[in-house]
Amino acid sequence: MAVGKSTSKGKQTNLRHLWLASLGATVVTRRSAREAGARAISEARRLRDRAVGMVDDAAAIARGGLATVREQAAPMLGQVAARVGRGLAPVLERVGRAPKKSVAGKPKARRAARKPAARKKPTPRPTSARKQAERRVAGKGR
Repeated sequence: MAVGKSTSKGKQTNLRHLWLASLGATVVTRRSAREAGARAISEARRLRDRAVGMVDDAAAIARGGLATVREQAAPMLGQVAARVGRGLAPVLERVGRAPKKSVAGKPKARRAARKPAARKKPTPRPTSARKQAERRVAGKGR
């Protein structure tokens, strides 16, 4: 009978194999985490750009709508103001608040120029009690 070599020795898992496998798993995990982070950042930027674009579009639409409303309302507001002005004048006269009419012939009187106020002398600051006591003591020593 022939004696064959055992092939199971090369397939046995030892401590070195576990160590290398864990290093490989760590490297793969780091790479995938970096890629996931980069993907998340790029997706967030893309979403932000879309949101900014939508806001810009909405603002442009709103500005266009306001311009249209202004164009349509301007003639109407002028007519309303004219009607109110005509209808309001008699009421204001009855109340005694008639609009003032300017007198074109009379020049306005000018006010006399004011004289500058006289400058006051600055009042001396009161000296503290400590300084007064120092002066008294210094005066006695003469």
